[in-house]
Amino acid sequence: MAEAAQRSNFWGAQAASLSVSAACRNKPVLTSAIMPDERFLIPLADVLRTANELVSAGLLRDYALGGALAAIYYTEPVTTYDADIIFVASDKSLSAGIPEIYARLQSKGWRVEREHLLVKDFPVQFIAASGLTEEAVREAKPIEYEGVRAKVFRPEYIVAIAASVGRHKDFARIEQLMTQANIDKALLDDILRRHNLKLPNK
Repeated sequence: MAEAAQRSNFWGAQAASLSVSAACRNKPVLTSAIMPDERFLIPLADVLRTANELVSAGLLRDYALGGALAAIYYTEPVTTYDADIIFVASDKSLSAGIPEIYARLQSKGWRVEREHLLVKDFPVQFIAASGLTEEAVREAKPIEYEGVRAKVFRPEYIVAIAASVGRHKDFARIEQLMTQANIDKALLDDILRRHNLKLPNK
């Protein structure tokens, strides 16, 4: 029940805290300190709905929300600059499906800015899954956000992926998840062992 209450707090009543200052439209942040007339909501439901449409269209076989937004599902809000959709393509011969994904979303009005696609000026990155991330997609947690069904990486996989990348912000994410999330340590240890990974100072 406590975990359910935590999820409701962020993904439900606190959805309005997914915002970006009007003066910083290119750097979305998770914050509740911005006044309503100054904020630009992260269109997370639109992002997830679009990913579901890509599955229905046969371009994606499966996907899950990863990155900072996935971590925030289990922790206190932190700054984030985009949404990461980690996907398994239906046809891996087409550069893991990315060209067709871009073409389809551009036809629906999404704009391209470097490696991101922009929906309502919010950057979204579609990342082809492989190895550990493909396993993370397969084992992702089913969720529902504003009536849209989706999946989010489990915290154990977020920790393992962060350990595999090893940047300073990844180590900070590991520390936050280990202290704030309900981690299944046996599952985490199994993931780390199978992928030959270690946590910092472990």
